[in-house]
Amino acid sequence: MPLKIAVCIKSVPEPGQYDRIKICPDTKSLVRTGVESAISGGDRHALALAFAIKEKLGGAVTALTMGPPDAKGQLLEALAMGADRAVLLSDGQLAGSDALATSYALHLLLKNAGNFDLVLTGNESDDGGTTLVPSQLGEWMGLPHMMDVAGLEIENDKYLIAHKEAECEILSYKIELPCLLAVKRKINTVPQTTVWGLYEARSKTLETFGVDNLNGLDKSYIGLTGSPTKAGALRSARGNRNAQAIEGGVKEIAKAILNRINKLSPTAPKMR
Repeated sequence: MPLKIAVCIKSVPEPGQYDRIKICPDTKSLVRTGVESAISGGDRHALALAFAIKEKLGGAVTALTMGPPDAKGQLLEALAMGADRAVLLSDGQLAGSDALATSYALHLLLKNAGNFDLVLTGNESDDGGTTLVPSQLGEWMGLPHMMDVAGLEIENDKYLIAHKEAECEILSYKIELPCLLAVKRKINTVPQTTVWGLYEARSKTLETFGVDNLNGLDKSYIGLTGSPTKAGALRSARGNRNAQAIEGGVKEIAKAILNRINKLSPTAPKMR
């Protein structure tokens, strides 16, 4: 049976432009004005996996994201890569959302956008990298969910075999659909976008939702108000400390370092 697959992607700053990002001193959020955006690297692998599953079982792939209006650019790229449909959740009321508020809004977007058999995400984003959103999203949706998926076998249209990367081994689980999986980058290779894909993307559907379009949404769970994670003080690192090279062999360098530590802390261990 064909599967309806949703892939949650995130629009992040272009990696080569991180030095241009600023932080708002009041909200402690990123100021990305003038910084180009890209699809988070891990999410590209989630998209590639969705296309491989679609090729085997049939169905349709929907790319979804929550972000500013210009995140349409990343959704258009997802369409060019092979997604059949794209959905953007964009609203000023969502500004400042932490991982919990983001996962709450995304789960409602998924419920309002359609009934999906499989939800895929990257394991972590390139900018925040908290790895919190996939599990939180699975909990909000009430679905079986798994992180660190490094391999996947399609048993049939009811079950998947997911191979999870643990500390010292690969663990395999049989998971009933519908479910949510967060994939590692090593799971596959992302194909290049073709000129034909870019051409086809222009004729595909790209829908936009606002907060008021989401049935069942409680505004106390979104934006800064709904974000329990609060940033602390913002300080700029000072780069005016003096540095001095220590020369010699490993033992001589270690002894010199410990001698300097002893001057600052008499209780530090002494090297003989």
